[in-house]
Amino acid sequence: MKKMLVTILALSITSIICDETFAEKSTFFDSVKFIQYLDENTALEEVRNGNLDVYYDRISPDRLENHQAREGLQVFDSTGRSYSILVNPAESEEFNPFSSKEIRFALNYLIDRKLIVDELMGGYGSPIISYYGPSDPEYLTVIKQLEAFNFKYNPTFAGEVISKALSERGAIKIDDKWQINEKPIQITIFIRSDDSVRKSIGEVLAAELEKTGFTVKKEFGDLNKAFVVVYGSDPSELKWSLYTEGWGRSAFVRYDSVGLGQMYSPWFSSMPGFNDPSYWNYQNEKLDDLTQRIYAGDFETSEERSDIIRESVKEGINESVRIFVASKIDQFVANKKMSGIVNDFGAGVPSRFTPINAKSDHSELNIGVKQIYQGAWNPVTGFTDSYSRQVWEIISDPATFKHPFTGETFPVRTKWHVETAGPNDKLSVPKEAKTWNPSLQGWENVAEGTLATSKVTFDLEFSNWHNGEKMDMQDILHSLYFTIEWGTKTDENDKTFDTEFTPRASQNIKTIIGVNPVDEDTIEVYVDYWHFDEGEIADWATLWSSVPWEITAAMEKAVMDGKVSFSRSGATNKNVNWLSLIIPNDAKIIKDYLVEFKNSKYVPQPLKESNQNFEYYQKRYESSIRWIGEKNHAVISNGPFYLESYSPESRTIRVAAFNDDSYPFEIGRWTEFEKPQFPSIKNIEIERIVKKGEEFRLIVNAENSDSVLYFLTNSEGTKIKSETLGVSNNSTVIIIPSETTYDLGIGASSIKIFAISNSVLKPDFYESSFLVTNSNAELPETPNKYIKFSENDSGYGILVIPIIVILGILFYIKKRSHKNP
Repeated sequence: MKKMLVTILALSITSIICDETFAEKSTFFDSVKFIQYLDENTALEEVRNGNLDVYYDRISPDRLENHQAREGLQVFDSTGRSYSILVNPAESEEFNPFSSKEIRFALNYLIDRKLIVDELMGGYGSPIISYYGPSDPEYLTVIKQLEAFNFKYNPTFAGEVISKALSERGAIKIDDKWQINEKPIQITIFIRSDDSVRKSIGEVLAAELEKTGFTVKKEFGDLNKAFVVVYGSDPSELKWSLYTEGWGRSAFVRYDSVGLGQMYSPWFSSMPGFNDPSYWNYQNEKLDDLTQRIYAGDFETSEERSDIIRESVKEGINESVRIFVASKIDQFVANKKMSGIVNDFGAGVPSRFTPINAKSDHSELNIGVKQIYQGAWNPVTGFTDSYSRQVWEIISDPATFKHPFTGETFPVRTKWHVETAGPNDKLSVPKEAKTWNPSLQGWENVAEGTLATSKVTFDLEFSNWHNGEKMDMQDILHSLYFTIEWGTKTDENDKTFDTEFTPRASQNIKTIIGVNPVDEDTIEVYVDYWHFDEGEIADWATLWSSVPWEITAAMEKAVMDGKVSFSRSGATNKNVNWLSLIIPNDAKIIKDYLVEFKNSKYVPQPLKESNQNFEYYQKRYESSIRWIGEKNHAVISNGPFYLESYSPESRTIRVAAFNDDSYPFEIGRWTEFEKPQFPSIKNIEIERIVKKGEEFRLIVNAENSDSVLYFLTNSEGTKIKSETLGVSNNSTVIIIPSETTYDLGIGASSIKIFAISNSVLKPDFYESSFLVTNSNAELPETPNKYIKFSENDSGYGILVIPIIVILGILFYIKKRSHKNP
């Protein structure tokens, strides 16, 4: 997600109209059908008997407990999902207890996170208190700040804090119920009933709030209802007080730049009020400033970036407008005949690579999904739900993506060369470079002597759009125009303003200095952006488009004319539809504008400087008009599949393989992602009893590992020593010197050991304890002073914790819990 919002138009949708009879295949399956299955038990049996190939929603662990339950199935563990509580902090004419920061913060002690993980999630997860939980690469960056909060379930303490805050505001408690102005203090908790875990979290929290003395109203609904009640209403109307949220990841990201802005900061349009100017809006300038610095790369070192992240997390938790509860380990199932599934560390089995790379003995891949349609399909501020993104990401090719096991940026439809003088110096920008000027409504060359921090040269890999027209530099320049035009609010009457898109895009365009098209598929991009990883600079500067420029132009005109809105909040405010290109009525609006463009010989303002004659524009318009007329939708993109049909009646979406000679990737291009070689601790020899002040050694045998990292803590949990050691011939020796065992003190100490691979950032984990005794004390009798650990000797837990290696290298870690014999 860390790229200029020009590539929001690079996250698009798709179709096809060209002859594919003799074209090379780029996917193993000829088509993919997404079929709605609300009931996981039914879906599980359909996967087992082969009517479904894979199910894109989690299966409850108790349904997969033993070998018999897994018969006919492949089971994949996946991290990336998390749960939170969104709190309404609005000031209102009616009393809102959660306008008090103290009361919001007290909820952290009222939520029993351990119960949620152990009971509601069956142990498949871990408690979290921030956006960065155990499955996130940034976790150890902030672990000291998280531990300092020391949140534990303590309803008595929470009640005391709440009572003090309410009493100071004039509330009184009568018959164990809080009142103010002789009226009960009522709160409304919106509970997602379409998710069993969130439904249970909501019920548990409601019960706790009742015990505290609030009058609680429970309102149940799915995401579509939440779009209206929670995200689509003025917070000051108090239609909701608390909302049980759930989050999924579409990719594993090594250097996250977006998450803290989205989860904690008003500028990202994801906090109560959602930047709708007609609503009450949550404000926090400190969080805006911090998270915008992370987003735009406003730091000079890795450590400075880490400091900004720490401060952001601390402020976000203190504000407690979005309270994180638990991260989840999900179990996905596929039929045993399936192969080629890519279990991305972020997205899990529903990664964009799975349908592209999957194989079986039939021609159509059948995927079960929990929901077939929620939200809206448009590449500007649509695709906000995971269900639509799972389809969209195989319809649309991005310019860059994140490696599923390292999180590093890698090229998909572009090659790049990065030059940077950052963080402290500058490069000269040639006078040929240009940028869009919203005030002048035209392109202008940069001034003489203009400087930039970085320059990225992109060699773009174009193909045909699904409607048969060739991608070209016009698509790229129009995409840049759109980002700058809609990211700039020139005055209060500016029609190219969207309450969600504009605040985000405005952060990007601050860094855009200019672009210089070199030839028909090469462009130089100059930005005031730096990162210590050059791949992140390229990712930020990427210019791409995921829909043809004529579709963007028609969408833009429809929004400016007030017929639809790009965003959900804009649609609610203007009482129009949230633009969705998959819906026939909205597709007809787009088609009508294309017909108007064709008949009036319309050329968009940002393309008027091109040397194209009108035949080029006419052909573009005609191809998209014909596509919409034949397919009954306006989803046109450039990926390995195109949207064939959407049937609300049968609750299915079908996409077909885009077998076109222009498509750049051959079948099997992503097979390298099928079977990552995970690091594995095979054996550890450790002393169980150690004399204080004496050296002791541990021998670690680990496969597929480049290094071993250990943490040594004393009986109070204080870290005494940590060190990273190289692995040679699958082995390394940890030497704990005498002065360290002296510092440990008398009592039980523990050691955590991580086996780390540089190519698969999911280290293996082992933890054990040992006893430190006084050097003069007599050792107790023990049948075996040493233990050896191997995979076959111990049971497994499925807790995920993250780890950071020296020099800021970030990893995912799978923790395995072991008992001493």
